[in-house]
Amino acid sequence: MILLYLLLVPLVAVFVAPLLPRRIASWLSSIAFLVPFFGILNFIFTGFPPKETLITLSEPIGEFYLFSDGITSIFALSICAVSAMVALYAIPYMEHRFKEMGVDIESEFRKYIFIYNLYAVSMLWLVHCGNLIMLYIFLEVMLITAFLLIYMYGYGNRQWVGLLYLIWCCIAGVLTLVGFLIIAFENGTLALDALRTVGMVAWAFIFAGMIIELPGLGPHIWLPWAHAEAPTPVSALLSPLTVGLAGYIMLRVALIDAVFFRVFTVPIFIYAAISSIYAGFSVFVQTDFKRLLAYSTVSQMGYILIALCLLGSPNEEAVKFGAMGVAVQYMSHAFGKSILFCSAGGLIALFGLRDIEKMGGLHDFVPEISNAAVIGFMNLAGILTVGMFGEFFILRGLVEAFGANLAFILPVVFIFILSGWYGFYTLRKVFYGRPRSSIASSSAESSHASAYLFVPLFVLGALSVLFFFPPFSSAWVPELFKAVSVGMGGSSVVSGGLSASAAVGGGLLP
Repeated sequence: MILLYLLLVPLVAVFVAPLLPRRIASWLSSIAFLVPFFGILNFIFTGFPPKETLITLSEPIGEFYLFSDGITSIFALSICAVSAMVALYAIPYMEHRFKEMGVDIESEFRKYIFIYNLYAVSMLWLVHCGNLIMLYIFLEVMLITAFLLIYMYGYGNRQWVGLLYLIWCCIAGVLTLVGFLIIAFENGTLALDALRTVGMVAWAFIFAGMIIELPGLGPHIWLPWAHAEAPTPVSALLSPLTVGLAGYIMLRVALIDAVFFRVFTVPIFIYAAISSIYAGFSVFVQTDFKRLLAYSTVSQMGYILIALCLLGSPNEEAVKFGAMGVAVQYMSHAFGKSILFCSAGGLIALFGLRDIEKMGGLHDFVPEISNAAVIGFMNLAGILTVGMFGEFFILRGLVEAFGANLAFILPVVFIFILSGWYGFYTLRKVFYGRPRSSIASSSAESSHASAYLFVPLFVLGALSVLFFFPPFSSAWVPELFKAVSVGMGGSSVVSGGLSASAAVGGGLLP
């Protein structure tokens, strides 16, 4: 029951942390998420434990169990690392926010840390759930806790923004639940390892729900509001972690039966490409730093949709690389976007700046935050970080699925270039050049950056680089490949001439 014990550590911290002084509570929260982080990392090197049954219910619910494999580990490591570091980052940031709100810091922090930890724990448990109804329960806990954090501690018209988020995500949750229930009556169970088929009607409901949660173009309307007006520690979890879990849910269902993606491969690809390009260009016209990053999230989620559409390919290698692209792109986005949202939050806490038109030249005042932001955008652009793997897997999957068809290859290459383009455009406008406001220069001496505002960001940046190089990459790449192969029903990690060892030794690593 080692996996259960690892997952219980942060769950216990949910209830213990509010009883402690805020700094001790934050450190306890951080350590509580680092325990499963290192435990799951150890699984990658030494082997994953067997599934751990919690309870078995009658049809059509089935067995509730926890499990971990190469796919789950990528998502779980991202959730643990970001949750742990943001818990520390929040010490000075939430103190600043509570002072702005005029509330008692100590008592309000107790409420905040309880909801924050429950929010992060719900995501961690979600990816380890082996039953779709259990997964749905944690999806709803995730929704409610994020809503409370926005409603209670957000900016601007935070109550309206919180309700906007709640309504859209409740719609997404209900649609997904209907899809799960249809699967239950089709299969007589909701246990993942016992499912054999997912019909088109069930898929239609799940896809509609998850495209709102992801979100894609159109349903994305809620995301810029929620990400921009949420307190930054919430933005640093909501954008990098929460929305991408829609990709995880669709990936798990597609590995059982990808009939939806088989039928709609090309339409989904076109939609994903348009969504990503539209949101990427929208970044250039944003003046609010956090809203800019929210549009970047919509663009990055297009990557995941492109990878998902490959799961409908008749070519097994395309399916495998597409699935791997979903997982790795989630990790890359988690590290990169959490760094960037925390960078934006640091400027709010230190200078009260959100308007990019009033920024410029801030590197001279906060070089630590500026340098962390560079690493964040390197992740999004896939430059010498784990994001480079994500882009490779997606491109390799496209080539396997469509050959050298430039109608599919060129739009994706352009999207990759666009991410680097808007990233370094933003860096130049925010941190370099001449200051466009006297706010920063007049506040420089009194606004020395606390180490909590930048050290956790460099830890996340270091992880994004470490997971790109051996020995980490030479451990997680084969395990991810193996998990995808098993998920497809394969009896071996070798298929179509490419083995897990070949994936590492055959040019995927520098």
